[in-house]
Amino acid sequence: MPAPSGCASWRQRPVVDYRPPYGPDSHAIVYVADGAGDFRATSAALRRAAVADKLPLYVRTFDWSHGYGRVIADQLDRAHIQSEGQRLAELLCARRQTYPDSPIYLVGHSAGCGVLIAAAERLPPGQVDRIILLAPSLPSDYDLRPALRAVNEELDVFCSIRDNSYLRMSDLLTSLCLAKWCTAAGCHGFQPQGDSPEDVACYAKLRHYPWEPRLAWTGHEGGHFGCYQPGYLRAFVLPLLTRRRG
Repeated sequence: MPAPSGCASWRQRPVVDYRPPYGPDSHAIVYVADGAGDFRATSAALRRAAVADKLPLYVRTFDWSHGYGRVIADQLDRAHIQSEGQRLAELLCARRQTYPDSPIYLVGHSAGCGVLIAAAERLPPGQVDRIILLAPSLPSDYDLRPALRAVNEELDVFCSIRDNSYLRMSDLLTSLCLAKWCTAAGCHGFQPQGDSPEDVACYAKLRHYPWEPRLAWTGHEGGHFGCYQPGYLRAFVLPLLTRRRG
């Protein structure tokens, strides 16, 4: 729903990116697309973890939302998602040109995942090193092949069958937009599309990480916002961002 007018000043606060204490060409950059409503919980959690653990990551929030609290607008406006994806793609190409050897990672939560995929679809092959989707609200039958071609390493999807409250609302909104019933990939993951050798090669880069009850010790109890809890980030997400390539 639209944000109260009193919230407008919040959006004027500068976003403080975490930069490791050495040159920008010697560390990885992580662009984070938070979920609908511009609450920035995912990027804030990643930034805190990077600071606390002194990780060689430059965490940067990609501000794509209509505004603070405007959850429904962010979910329904598909043209806006595509436009913001184009803007992010241009930013990524500029970063790659300036620092060709610096890893580029994309992390998205919920509706923010749609922006990352829209950006990846517009990139040349192998332009980004890794994409991580946390509880994506994209339809489970979404064709990931164009985005997968832009990924050099893997596209990681964190999903949970217990994430059925917030994503049910997302399912309804997405279904209204597309005029067909959709199930969010944040519950069960994505269904591979196509069966040609090229398709198989694309989807070989797709990895699913389903939540299990035994993972509750991380602070993630299966809900929509559990995947950016500090314990879960440290156990499963941050290792993907700091893994050394062979």
